Amino acid sequence: MTFAKIAISAAAFALLAACSVGDDYLKPATATPAGWRNTVAAAQEWPSADWWRRFGSPRLDQMMADAETANFDIAAAIARVRQADAQLRIAGAALLPSLGASGGATRSVSPWGDSTKASWGPGGMGTANAASFSNSFNLGLAASYELDFWGKNRSIQAAASASAIQSRYDARTTQLSIQAGVATTYFDLVGQSERLVVARETVANSERVLAAIQDRLQAGTVTALDVAQQESVVAAQRATIPPLEQQIGQDANALAILTAKLPGEVAVQPERLADIALPVILPGLPSALLARRPDVNSAEQQLIAANANIGAARAALYPDVTLTASGGVQSIALATLMQPTGLFAALGASVTQVIFDNGRLEGQVEFTRARSDELVSDYRKAVIAAFSDVENALIVVQKTSELEAAQRVNVATSHNAFEIAEAQLAAGTVDITTVLNTQRALFSAQDQLTQARLLHLQSVVGLYKAMGGGWDNPVANAGG
Repeated sequence: MTFAKIAISAAAFALLAACSVGDDYLKPATATPAGWRNTVAAAQEWPSADWWRRFGSPRLDQMMADAETANFDIAAAIARVRQADAQLRIAGAALLPSLGASGGATRSVSPWGDSTKASWGPGGMGTANAASFSNSFNLGLAASYELDFWGKNRSIQAAASASAIQSRYDARTTQLSIQAGVATTYFDLVGQSERLVVARETVANSERVLAAIQDRLQAGTVTALDVAQQESVVAAQRATIPPLEQQIGQDANALAILTAKLPGEVAVQPERLADIALPVILPGLPSALLARRPDVNSAEQQLIAANANIGAARAALYPDVTLTASGGVQSIALATLMQPTGLFAALGASVTQVIFDNGRLEGQVEFTRARSDELVSDYRKAVIAAFSDVENALIVVQKTSELEAAQRVNVATSHNAFEIAEAQLAAGTVDITTVLNTQRALFSAQDQLTQARLLHLQSVVGLYKAMGGGWDNPVANAGG
């Protein structure tokens, strides 16, 4: 067969390689709510990429910047992206010919040599087999190309491409989790620190009341039981301080881990909860949420990869067609190696087909199909979970806002009642039990207000996270 005929045959095979036994990917149908039940439909927006800046906390901004550049989980996720990109390059290599170069030099010896050569021996002149030597030199190139006749290699590359995209979505999910973790932990640190301040102030007030009761005991206007009751109140309020200090230390250490610092390197200088702004956020249309949730996009890319793997498994059932070509120069003398007489070339084609493998290839096809069915269910679950996350977050934001407002009223009334009771105690016109009750009520109200404010702030962080954290998917928006 001439070279022209082989080239024509190779071109024909290449055209046929456009065939594929895999199915095109079809996105699973999922239901989408028309609107959110727990927000105003008329006002809708999506958060910005730096959503945490709306809290107006410079310390939070700095910790976010530290986490972005130093967090170990984010660094590991970026490394996984690089791994996926490398796997994509590896998978794509099979779609192109492989080319190798070789060169060699050989010197051979034959101990029996040429029997026609004369030699002298004890009996005079005769013949003997003298050893002979020969040289061989060669330089060559060898190429091999597997025709992707059934689309196996293209399917493998498509699966690797989907995995590479998935790794980016996973990295974004990790980044969003870290950001939410930093904000939630910092707010908890601020809240517990503020609760500690309230607890210490309450202890000071209780001690002042105790001193007043002890003075009245000296005057004979109260009993020892009244003093013991107030001492019990002071002791109970002092007991609330160590757990708060413990939680503050643990929050500081958690922030150290999130920002890649050693324990103790995070300076505990929190601001007041009242100084942290509470953004008002109203999510956009539910139909846009799926494009903004990196975890949902990651689940879909897994499904795309699984669909491509089905095509690769099916293609493995069909014959493999491989073309080979080699050429170069060879000579018995190095000086004549590059002369035209030493040129050689060879072309070849081979077809291989598995005849019997005890059902291994059919089992692989069934496995990939079952895996795809599993991932379809996972994807649909991720979609429903995304909508539920936003609805739940909206409910929590709404109810914690109502809780905070109610606790503010509670603190105001409790504080007024305690001031009146304390003044009447100094004037000796009130029962000690009334003072104790108003004191306990004020402490409880102040502590509950701090906790309500903390829950409100953390619920807003949860809503940002449920909405995708302000991340906008350029692939989905481009229709990719």
